Amino acid sequence: MVNRYEIFADDGRGEPGPLVAFVEQKRMAFKEQVTLYRDQNKGLVLAGFKARKVIDLAGAYDVTAHDGRPIGVFGKVFGKSLLRSTWRLDQPDHPPITVSERSMAMALFRRIWDFLPWIGDLPFPWKYHFDFTIDSTVVAWFEKKTRFRDHYVVVIEDDTLDRRLVLAQAVALDALQSR
Repeated sequence: MVNRYEIFADDGRGEPGPLVAFVEQKRMAFKEQVTLYRDQNKGLVLAGFKARKVIDLAGAYDVTAHDGRPIGVFGKVFGKSLLRSTWRLDQPDHPPITVSERSMAMALFRRIWDFLPWIGDLPFPWKYHFDFTIDSTVVAWFEKKTRFRDHYVVVIEDDTLDRRLVLAQAVALDALQSR
């Protein structure tokens, strides 16, 4: 009863490089808390995120470093997420980042899919992507690479972004998206 995530660096040839983070998220948790570890042994913590409230439609998640220091906050933007999933990512001393589904058509199709009898219980077989933007400039992106398995690529173009914060948001895009 866990979601497992393995995050690899790019090897430069399109294949997974070294393991960057390992995550096991307990399903059905009363209050969401996810830890990103440096490896599968779970000996060293890279970062983590925790929900501020138990139930909140536009819930905020605090992201902390291995030592508990805050490194940022992300949360779903409820009103905008009705049609296209939209998140806000905040890093101290950095402009706010909007994280939203790239395609409005795909976003609407995903919502219709969920409401179809019997079909909505099946995994969504089309690829969908998210862009991380600052003032309409794409600074990072999250792309689903396979139809039925959850394989994603996260690319960070802005060197001022805390990679732990972006990786935490990327895990949340998969783990929390249907909530």
